[in-house]
Amino acid sequence: MKYKLGDFVRFVDEKMEGYVTRIIDEQMIGVTGEDDFEIPVLASKVTFVHGHAKLVGDEEEAEVAQVTIPAGEFKGKGVHVAVVPDQRANSVVHLHVLNETSYQLLASVSTEQNKQYKGEYAGIVEPRSHAKVYSAKLADLQLWPKLIFQVLFHTKQNQPVLAPLNITEQFKAKDFSGTKKLVPFINQLGWMIQLDEPELVIDAQKLKESFFKPAEEKQEVAKPKAEIDLHIEKLRDDYQFLSSSEMLNIQLSNFKHALDAAIVHQMPDITFIHGTGNGILKHELHKLLSKNNKVQTFMDARKEKFGYGATKVVLK
Repeated sequence: MKYKLGDFVRFVDEKMEGYVTRIIDEQMIGVTGEDDFEIPVLASKVTFVHGHAKLVGDEEEAEVAQVTIPAGEFKGKGVHVAVVPDQRANSVVHLHVLNETSYQLLASVSTEQNKQYKGEYAGIVEPRSHAKVYSAKLADLQLWPKLIFQVLFHTKQNQPVLAPLNITEQFKAKDFSGTKKLVPFINQLGWMIQLDEPELVIDAQKLKESFFKPAEEKQEVAKPKAEIDLHIEKLRDDYQFLSSSEMLNIQLSNFKHALDAAIVHQMPDITFIHGTGNGILKHELHKLLSKNNKVQTFMDARKEKFGYGATKVVLK
């Protein structure tokens, strides 16, 4: 198949043109025009529009810029999957391996569906750069295959040898429920999922053991309220004297404590009121929630009551 998602094509036999928004099989593609209606068509019945601008983010046509890493600023963490909508065919999203580290990444991306495997990308992702590795329709999220990311870290500098990453992701709707933010190096709004971040896991055994401690050792875990207000003025009286980072740490600490307590008491759900503001607190909450294996899903709480300033968490 010579066409890719997002390619701009023109019909051979009709005065129509649009973007490729679906690869149906080796002979058929779906093309969406200005009316947002997708038309199935034989690939042989369309042609590229010569001179049409290349799609933003098409790394196959771009040269990777060489990055000079300043001494003393070597960064060892920051491997993400960045998901950004196509700027012209909005129904299509492109997945990038985003490298915020100072390591050179040797990356391989494969898909697995019904025990059928397919290599999608293999290459080098330079420090502080990105590479497009996969494209799909966001509306077909439930049909996406599992994506297998394998990453080796390489550098000529005197730095520790990191263990390779081997991560399988089955993307779900909750991965895209948070607010989009500006993705570094791509300079488009999108979602970011960090691959080199340890999964937040509740140690069930330690939690269980705590219930069998002697009474003098056992710590009572109070059941939290159904709605937790994380506005800093609700948490500290001296908030005027705190820096932004100190405020954020206090808010995140209260969030983690309330979430753990809700899990212990087997609450069905809990709502965190974070406000709108600059969106940093909401982003940090959603990042932690997406890594917690006790969270079933999360979403904006009742908009008629909270607007977009609260997140409802449904627990397993």
